[in-house]
Amino acid sequence: MEKWFVINKGADFAGIAKRFGISPVTARLIRNREVMGDEAIARYLKGGIGELYDPHLLLDSDRLTDILVQKIREQKKIRIIGDYDIDGVMSTYVLYKGITRCGGRVDFQIPDRMKDGYGINDHLIEQADEADIDTIITCDNGIAAIDEIAHAKSLGMTVLVTDHHEIPYTEEMGERYYKRSEADAIVNPKQMECTYPYKNLCGAAVAWKVIQILYEKCGIAAEEAYGFLENVAFATVGDVMDLTDENRILVREGLKRIHTTTNPGMRALILQNKLELGQISSYHFGFVLGPCINASGRLETAKIALNLFLQEDVKKASEIAAELVDLNAQRKDMTAEGVELAMQQVEEGNTGKKVLVVYLPDVHESLAGIIAGRIREAYHKPAFVLTKSEDGVKGSGRSIETYSMYEELCKCQELFTKFGGHPMAAGLSLPEANVEIFREKINACCGLTEEDFIPKIKIDIPMPVDYPDIPLVNELSLLEPFGKANVKPQFADKNLGIDRAVVVGKNQNVLKLTLRTEHGCVISAVYFGDVDAFREYYSKKYGENEVNQAFLGRKNEIRMSVVYYPEINRYQGNESVQIVIKNYQ
Repeated sequence: MEKWFVINKGADFAGIAKRFGISPVTARLIRNREVMGDEAIARYLKGGIGELYDPHLLLDSDRLTDILVQKIREQKKIRIIGDYDIDGVMSTYVLYKGITRCGGRVDFQIPDRMKDGYGINDHLIEQADEADIDTIITCDNGIAAIDEIAHAKSLGMTVLVTDHHEIPYTEEMGERYYKRSEADAIVNPKQMECTYPYKNLCGAAVAWKVIQILYEKCGIAAEEAYGFLENVAFATVGDVMDLTDENRILVREGLKRIHTTTNPGMRALILQNKLELGQISSYHFGFVLGPCINASGRLETAKIALNLFLQEDVKKASEIAAELVDLNAQRKDMTAEGVELAMQQVEEGNTGKKVLVVYLPDVHESLAGIIAGRIREAYHKPAFVLTKSEDGVKGSGRSIETYSMYEELCKCQELFTKFGGHPMAAGLSLPEANVEIFREKINACCGLTEEDFIPKIKIDIPMPVDYPDIPLVNELSLLEPFGKANVKPQFADKNLGIDRAVVVGKNQNVLKLTLRTEHGCVISAVYFGDVDAFREYYSKKYGENEVNQAFLGRKNEIRMSVVYYPEINRYQGNESVQIVIKNYQ
């Protein structure tokens, strides 16, 4: 069951429309995204490089780059320790290329997901010590590595941290005590003392801000640093960061640059996925290209993905990109099997739990997060998927808006050997003996109500399906890039008849509909969801015969309410508006 509601935000929509040369519809959509005031609206619509925040505002950024400059001048050996997901790969790439450009003696190490787990660890530190590394710099990890950094310092190394994850803390008598490592410098906008105006940067964006300052101190033109924006944009979307404020500018500017990218690896990845350079959007970052990078770290080693972007030979880049596409196909098959097993376990005895904890010992541990996301979507409950690992149990969690996963894990931290994350996602390691204890405690601490488990469908504007025309649909592109916290606009209409319903697609998984309004206007629609569930829903509501009539293109009594997004359908040189159905009743 879903609860549909209209976002009712007040503003002078006509005045905003007039001042910015947009329609009142677009003005209302902008207000619905909590963008208020002429300065913020102008930044939202047209913000560019000039509106990015000063990287020097990041706490410790000058100290960290001063240390780097000194190490580069002294030709000390520097090692980057990144992470195995898209943000970690892009962060490592940005730091490696940036420090190399400044003349540094630098190499990198990315943890093996299976052997090392997340982030810097004692094994990687010992490796660095054996290689006579003077300075370790982390990216997309390190903020929670208190003991590991202490170990590196005890060996005489300089340690620099760049990260964006939540600051670890303990809680006593309602008071939070934040932990800080012995690192020589820490750059993370989430630090309490950091006055940086925007806290939601990804790891690659934080790394890029560091490189901006490093280039400045090494006398390298600022424009060169902007060349990394395609990587920062890729990581921002791929790591599912809010596409608000500065992130919105980073992604928009990155997309502009990727359309003319000269990086052989990026070009090869785009072409191997049968896409064109000029067509790349945030959707492709998040759902087509990004999963190929993540598949590398999940099933093999993330160094494959990193080497793709470092590759200068076009033929070799194409071969690596093809390998990543194949790995992603394997990942999809393995995920489907894992989701089926997880759903079975939930149905066999976990449906009454407020927080779903699924233990799948034989599922590849790298797929836990993806499977947890699917379980969360199916039940609209926070979900953890745990798998057997070499040294106990590892898992990932995916949350709903009303449940801060990282904060809830802090209440159970004595059960874990390691944990970290964000409000909406987390990772954890624990002894197998603690799995059932964790399931019970995380539920005992949970304050969610039944209301929290009802999916809330936000409708921007109730709008007849025949109202959006081509100029309006084109204008909606001003709201891009779309993603987390800046979703595609959703409109709604009711009392729509079905003239015809046809199942199409290679896998027979797309529903094409011809809808008719109360006033007799006809509009084409497409639905990419579960076609069988669609048929079942309307069969229960109107009878199987009425549904069969609709699928035969005959007169029927079905009346639909839909939540939709309008788009332009281009076919044989002609353009027309069609709607994409997101939800139905």
